[in-house]
Amino acid sequence: MSVNVSPIQMRRSDVLKDLKRVLAETGLPPERLTLEITEGAMIEDTEAAFSLIQEIRGLGVQVALDDFGTGFSSLSYLRRFQLDALKIDRSFIADLDSGTEAAAILHCMVSLGRALGLKVVAEGVETAEHARFAQAAGIHLVQGYHFSRPLCLADFEARYGRAQPGLQVA
Repeated sequence: MSVNVSPIQMRRSDVLKDLKRVLAETGLPPERLTLEITEGAMIEDTEAAFSLIQEIRGLGVQVALDDFGTGFSSLSYLRRFQLDALKIDRSFIADLDSGTEAAAILHCMVSLGRALGLKVVAEGVETAEHARFAQAAGIHLVQGYHFSRPLCLADFEARYGRAQPGLQVA
């Protein structure tokens, strides 16, 4: 399960306490949770963000850099923050339709993520061509309307059945 964390939430002093409470109340294994944090949230107060991310990872929760490529994209953050996943912004996938430069940039992003040992996720996969590109490029997980529009839990279960242990849905 992935959850977006806003810059405002990152600044809250009780965010770690809330995270521990939610994990305890739901029984969700921490390793099944990924918090998605944007580059902007990390640069507002780099030291505080670094400390918080280390504490979150210490709980066993994974951390993904969301919307990679749309902000400052400091490569030093990728190394320093010890992230688990890199989510490539949907705009880069959409640009695939415009030519080979977009594909070259995407290949570089994927290569960088994989070389750093990060799980690479592509947002905005809306066509079969996008899905084929993602698979050929070595992207680990994809999200987008090509597979499904957002669903509430009841509709998800009706369409795909109940989630099974080990089933990975992005």
